[in-house]
Amino acid sequence: MGIIDNINKLFDHRIRLGIMSILVVNEDADFNRLKELLDVTDGNLASHIKALEQAEYIKVEKTFVGRKPNTSYSASKLGTSEFKKHIDALEKLIQKPI
Repeated sequence: MGIIDNINKLFDHRIRLGIMSILVVNEDADFNRLKELLDVTDGNLASHIKALEQAEYIKVEKTFVGRKPNTSYSASKLGTSEFKKHIDALEKLIQKPI
């Protein structure tokens, strides 16, 4: 098995990496909080969320707060597992002597 086998291509992009980093350590986060923390546009964030949602790495919950719609996201069990494998693989790569 190669040293980079568990590096997940879906986490290559810094925004998807950031989304998963936030969701793995927090129970959930809403769209505006993710946008604020990652300093990205609505469209940019939405496209990366969609990619993670299609991979079933995140769960989406739509509710109303008063009359305002609120969308929050959480990491799925699969997403958390795959993200941890990815981070472990990066750590092994960094620590491997040449």
